Amino acid sequence: MLIDDIKALKAAKQAIILAHYYQDPDVQDIADFVGDSLELSKIAATTDAKMIVFCGVNFMAETAKILSPDKKVLLPVENAQCPMALMINAKKLAEYKAAHPERKIICYVNSYADVKALSDVCVTSSNAEKIVSHYQNEKILYIPDKNLGTYLKDKYHWDIETWPGYCSIHNNLKPDDVLVQKALHPNALVLIHPEAPLAVLKLADYIGSTKGIIEYAKRSPNREFIIGTEKGILHPLKKANPDKTFYLLNEGLSCADMKMTHLDDVYRCLKNETFEITLPEKILEKASLSLKRMLEMSS
Repeated sequence: MLIDDIKALKAAKQAIILAHYYQDPDVQDIADFVGDSLELSKIAATTDAKMIVFCGVNFMAETAKILSPDKKVLLPVENAQCPMALMINAKKLAEYKAAHPERKIICYVNSYADVKALSDVCVTSSNAEKIVSHYQNEKILYIPDKNLGTYLKDKYHWDIETWPGYCSIHNNLKPDDVLVQKALHPNALVLIHPEAPLAVLKLADYIGSTKGIIEYAKRSPNREFIIGTEKGILHPLKKANPDKTFYLLNEGLSCADMKMTHLDDVYRCLKNETFEITLPEKILEKASLSLKRMLEMSS
């Protein structure tokens, strides 16, 4: 059986499997740890496994490698990418920095290592507010997600410029999506990820990361929820709350890159040790500074 084979290979190779909440349910279920970017970043930094198999997209596996440079980090599917991360590159960021040396570069973890290497600190959707508050008296460039940056600027009136990047899944959400679902489910609370546009977020009952949404639903006495993030989150939500009902805000909330990884990919990855993440030493060292600063400031 494929699952037994994966477990046997994992034990033999002293490997650990990490999976993001947006992965398919069977991939989540085979993982040792399932989480959002912050959780998995912390695990990557503390695990004593010799090998990390990261079921997600490539910037996540890069992050694990940066925080665990002595471990072999593998990505089951080579071309699983984050479209948002591709919306910024080191050359363009370096040009911006040269023209705006007064701006602190706050880098969303959905970015590649060479971009992180040029940044002052990284953030995730879980800790962005806390970390950016440390720079509230500074001029800030938030990269690459315009929506999360705009949300923070609107909420706190900080001096934040935003890069014109976005998550194509969340960015497609519209206020009408909320109004339609609320009309269908008037007793449901609306929980939305901050990568959505500001006009949509203003209609939410709760705004938070994937982990934040899961924790909010667990704590809430409410029985129905409208979920505004990638549909992979429904699996852990239903597992943790079997007596509650969840509705997707929009049926288009599915990330094709996150859905590329299947159990047979995990098996082949472990068996053949394919698609290893490697980074130039200089990039690795510089990127680690912004990530370690994130972990220190979010603890």
